[in-house]
Amino acid sequence: MRISFTKAHGAGNDFLLTWTSEAPREGLDRAARAICGRHTGIGADGWMLVSAAAEERGCHAEIRLYNSDGSRAEISGNGTRCAAAFLVERNLALTPVRIRTEAGLKELRLIERSGLRFSFEMDMGRPVSRPEEARCLLDLGAGRREVTLLNAGNPQCAVFVDDFTLDWRSLGAEIESHPRFPSRTNVSFVRVEDEHTLDVRFWERGAGETMSSGTGSCGAVWAAMLRGLVRSPVRVLTPGGPMDARWDETLYLTGPAEITGRGEYYFE
Repeated sequence: MRISFTKAHGAGNDFLLTWTSEAPREGLDRAARAICGRHTGIGADGWMLVSAAAEERGCHAEIRLYNSDGSRAEISGNGTRCAAAFLVERNLALTPVRIRTEAGLKELRLIERSGLRFSFEMDMGRPVSRPEEARCLLDLGAGRREVTLLNAGNPQCAVFVDDFTLDWRSLGAEIESHPRFPSRTNVSFVRVEDEHTLDVRFWERGAGETMSSGTGSCGAVWAAMLRGLVRSPVRVLTPGGPMDARWDETLYLTGPAEITGRGEYYFE
């Protein structure tokens, strides 16, 4: 069958968006792996199914997210911004855009638009971390390492580092599948630049290394706030570009979303 898609990215974290009605009825995990394949598919960190929402649901659309390995994810901050751009560009939503994710209803305010490039501020909610998880130890192959565990709509593990000379990709893969996380976890490696700036690298559950992460950025900011290392507002530097977080009884994240193409994928 042919699967129509729109491709978009948020600070280099890329997604394919398809109307649910135009997706296969079964085998969605296999379809996700195929369409997200970097060499044999279209290529993306994730595949998002978008459903127009009924008015009584109080939102413009509902989304379901599949990682590139076919697993499900509760939410992607960058991906949700891409979905908002998808809806606004098609005149299916006005700001604020309300999107229901599997981590709850999210509201996004359009900050700026230039053609197919958008900037949204998204209410990311209040991350959750138990007091004993602000500083806890993980037993890893190279020894014990102190981390911060939290939930930013999805599970996050923040690792504070002095620099990125360590093999953080291998470490991220090990932590992602650590026995402590039966459903796996996202991992961020966080370097504090100053009290308003973090430099972060991301290893995402089900996708591996990504250029940026919205929930990962929020997890890094919240972990640094818990440790008293930063205060609002905080700029998060990522390989895909900067994003800005602010705290006002909830975390708000401002970042880009750009639509880069449309087409059909031939799925067998």
